[in-house]
Amino acid sequence: MRPDTPAENVDHTAEAARLERTAGLYPEDAEALLLRAAAHLELSGDRPAATALYDRLLTSSDALDNPHLVRALKASNLWEYGHEAEARAIIEGIRTAAPRDPAPWVIVAESLESHDELEQAHDTFTEAVRLLLADVSEPPYATHPLLFGRHRVRRMLGVPHDEWDALADSVHSLPVSLDELHDPKRVWSLGSENPAELEAEILRLRAELGAYRAALSRPFPVAMLHWPAEELPELVEAYPSLAAEYPSYEEHLAAIESALRELAASGTPNLGIVTGTVPSYEAFAASEGSSPGDAALLPQYATTLAARGRAVAWPPQRGSACWCGSGRAYEACHGDAA
Repeated sequence: MRPDTPAENVDHTAEAARLERTAGLYPEDAEALLLRAAAHLELSGDRPAATALYDRLLTSSDALDNPHLVRALKASNLWEYGHEAEARAIIEGIRTAAPRDPAPWVIVAESLESHDELEQAHDTFTEAVRLLLADVSEPPYATHPLLFGRHRVRRMLGVPHDEWDALADSVHSLPVSLDELHDPKRVWSLGSENPAELEAEILRLRAELGAYRAALSRPFPVAMLHWPAEELPELVEAYPSLAAEYPSYEEHLAAIESALRELAASGTPNLGIVTGTVPSYEAFAASEGSSPGDAALLPQYATTLAARGRAVAWPPQRGSACWCGSGRAYEACHGDAA
């Protein structure tokens, strides 16, 4: 959720204003765009303005995709500028609601952790892990920060490893182990005069930063455009010049899966899929001063949707529904030959 750009390279106030303007142009994406704007305002130090954006979303007449996430971000922000009681109340409300999305859990648990509420942070991480992973054979990527955060807090509390810590170790892929990354004694290494110790600590910090950045932001350098079954016939009927691009719905789906597999085989990371709609595409074409019937506009539309936070990762996690919308598991649908 947070902007993954160093503060010295970005005018966060200007970027927040740009995102707010974009949200006005694309109201269907207002939630994602305003959350990014609020994050930039937090980074700029204008936390009251960030809270105003969170409140704007929470009081909107439009239904939110993830209201618990907005509340979690608001609580974290409030606590940072002195509104501890209100933040605690929001956090307790989120824990009581028990959302099925891991992101709100991660944010509120890390907020507790950052304010030295280690026992509460541990309980929050544990609640989330039990709720979301109790009957899961392979933890989805989005739940990894829960496992890693719980492992980190338990190391600070000095409690023995348990089965969830073992699971965290199993999904951790960086060269520095979790036990090293989360060693409470590491802080003392920063005061060492031994160059070897300092170099080792710098390597650990780089690995930890890499894991943190990956957990917060997964860019999609390539996102394939997917038209749902009800949208593609409408698109081709309205713009017959696009029929050559989409001979049939089945061929459209097969082409997406084939292209993504080829990209993956070539080493392209972080592939994604964006879903188009005819009204959204027409609005985009108008904003570009172009005709929706121009096939050259399709990749630009896909890239714009991805930049607006509409991409979902490919391939889906094991056991998850297929990206095509069939309702079947990916392995039994377009992933059956993977």
